Amino acid sequence: MVAKLTKGFWAKTARIILRNRILILLGVAAVTVFLGMQWKNMQFSNSPANLLPDDHPVNQEYRSFLSQFGEEGNAVVFAVRDSALFSPTNFNRWNKFSKQLGAFPEVDFVLSVDNLQELIKDSDKQEFVMQPLLKKQPETLQEVDSIVQYLFNNLPFYDNLIYNKKSSTIRTVMYMDKDIINTSVRKDFVLKDMMRLVNSFEKETGLDVRISGMPYVRTMNSQNIIDEIGKFILAALGVTSIIFFFFFRSVRATFISMFVVIIGVMWAFGVLGLLQYEITVLTALIPPLIIVIGIPNCIFLINKYQQEVKKHGNQALSLQRVISKIGNATLMTNVTTASGFATFIITDSKLLKEFGIVASINIIGIFILSLLIIPIVYSFMSLPKTKHLKHLNKKWIDAFVSWMEGIVRKQRISVYIISIALLVLSIIGIYQIDISGSPIEDMPKNADFFKDIRFFEEEFDGIMPVEIVIDTKNPKGVLKPATLKRMDRLGQVVDETPELSKPVSIVNLVKYSKQAFYNGIPKYYQLPTSQENTFIMDVARKSSDNGDLLKSFVDSTGQTARMTTFMRDVKTERMEEIERSLLENITKIFPEERYNVYMTGSALIFLKGTKYLVKNLVMSLALAIGLIALFMAYLFRSFRMIIISLIPNLLPLLVTAGVMGFVGVPIKPSTILVFSIAFGISVDDTIHFLAKYRQELTASKWRIEKSVYAALRETGVSMFYTSIVLFFGFSVFVISNFGGTVALGALVSATLLFAMLANLILLPSLLISLERSISNKTVLKKPQIDILPKEEDLD
Repeated sequence: MVAKLTKGFWAKTARIILRNRILILLGVAAVTVFLGMQWKNMQFSNSPANLLPDDHPVNQEYRSFLSQFGEEGNAVVFAVRDSALFSPTNFNRWNKFSKQLGAFPEVDFVLSVDNLQELIKDSDKQEFVMQPLLKKQPETLQEVDSIVQYLFNNLPFYDNLIYNKKSSTIRTVMYMDKDIINTSVRKDFVLKDMMRLVNSFEKETGLDVRISGMPYVRTMNSQNIIDEIGKFILAALGVTSIIFFFFFRSVRATFISMFVVIIGVMWAFGVLGLLQYEITVLTALIPPLIIVIGIPNCIFLINKYQQEVKKHGNQALSLQRVISKIGNATLMTNVTTASGFATFIITDSKLLKEFGIVASINIIGIFILSLLIIPIVYSFMSLPKTKHLKHLNKKWIDAFVSWMEGIVRKQRISVYIISIALLVLSIIGIYQIDISGSPIEDMPKNADFFKDIRFFEEEFDGIMPVEIVIDTKNPKGVLKPATLKRMDRLGQVVDETPELSKPVSIVNLVKYSKQAFYNGIPKYYQLPTSQENTFIMDVARKSSDNGDLLKSFVDSTGQTARMTTFMRDVKTERMEEIERSLLENITKIFPEERYNVYMTGSALIFLKGTKYLVKNLVMSLALAIGLIALFMAYLFRSFRMIIISLIPNLLPLLVTAGVMGFVGVPIKPSTILVFSIAFGISVDDTIHFLAKYRQELTASKWRIEKSVYAALRETGVSMFYTSIVLFFGFSVFVISNFGGTVALGALVSATLLFAMLANLILLPSLLISLERSISNKTVLKKPQIDILPKEEDLD
């Protein structure tokens, strides 16, 4: 009954499409224009990727930190490691550069040699006052040298903040307005005004300015992503169109297919704008994904049209059959693919939800576009010429299909042995796979900003902020001697960790206060003793500048303090070891009944977010497999058929995961999507093959072996075409500057190629080997839905 309704539905659909061609094309144009108008609402994400849900404890701690101390990643640092900087001309030009930065409204303040303040004791008033290090502009080399040596030897408070004594590197720290740090204003300022000043300084002095800091790194990385989206959409279109033309030898078939996927890409951007979602590291993948999904639709529809034309030469009947026969199968494949991506919607991650919603909507959208545009456009054209149909009789394609058929006929045992061997090796490789929680691992290694990251890791021990928050549970508890001593002990632990920079906290300021109390003698840069503490802290409390200095380190109540350090780019396992070590020391140093201490910061947020993403994507993939298994059960009503259909789709995923383990490609946000994309697409091949196989079963009166070979010959060509197009389409991503994009392209390409072989060799082999097991009344019942209606007799 359902099968008859389905057949009637598609016959009616075909009539509606072909009888209302102009109206439908106008409708498509109207929708495209409407979605094109939504592009103005489309914007790239200005916030760091937060993969955790809003109610996750780690996120709650991070928001609590931000509410107390404000945005932690608002510093941009500039450094010069060159003795030529210490000439009077260059030194004064460096100071002028700092003043110019501070003049912009987007900048809160700038800390540099130019405005460096020295803490000194006013003996008359018995208070600390801030005094500028630079009393006047130096005019001679001796004056510059005197200033620099005094800075290096007498002001340890600024060590690792303004200077590195070992290499004589000097740096300027620019703190951007926290209100604009996650807006487009940041991007415009960094790329235009800031870089203009840097270029001007470099041109005048000949010095190389190194730049880093999270606002700069995020801006440059986002700009690279923006540049590459367009580049890879064009590259994917170019490569797939060339391969498509090579197979079909038809300019118009190629043009029509490219026209369909280009509109699909326009719709994808329009949906992003309509829903007002930001373009993130995940949603940026959707436009090329639409090309990936759209091209197979075009191949199956155009290939069927040309087969029908070659068979009987009746254009109207050919177009009607394209819609009624291939429409249902294409709908099923697109629905299963969209369902796989729709499973992300149930996760708690906002990033994943938005990706799942936009991807699933646009996959259905590209199916609708393919089904409407291709038959309608061909209906206005003349019949394909004989030369355009020659690809249907290519000897090398026939040889390829015959080769596969020969393997299935004669070497099934070898197929199973190879499959089992691959499975065992893959499991071994999976145990070696790593998870990467580094926010900079995927960044382009050859970009100047990435080289600068390495420079700052070498000079100042890292750029990724890690914050330790100490809640004393009592107002003004931070300045108690016991708390300061505990913080100093923890600071020593941090300083002794090679991957972490020297920490900065209220402890540094208190040590500086003691040094100032003893007339600036460097050896007194230490915490006050119990006897000294009372009168030194009394002097500090009287100081008018003390409140401003404390704001950076302590909250307004004096109850909570922060300790800031910076982490190098390290492997995830090492990052977790560092976190465990610090937490163990925190537990020892700060009793839980008296202190509440936690770690946060963008580096840890990204690590936790990546692990959370991996867990969610594994769950989503499992759900997708479950949904598709239910779909197969509904179609074939046989547990054995479910297992048989899933094996050739799961094996390529396991092999890919094993390869990642062996070659050292870690699991991270960019590579985890390989499995969802590849599984969603490879299942399409299985559905096409099994649909044809079911049709042949009816025609051959349930002779399984004959039906398998007939289905292999019929679907082998289209599956080969789509897999090759997809292989080369995804391969263009290996020219990316981003490691994650390269890995994504290479892994998806390889997975889809292997999935094609599994569906054309392993799947038929299993069907034949298990002939007796699946030849029963349950399996051979008429399916709930005829994906491919049986051939009608020609009048």
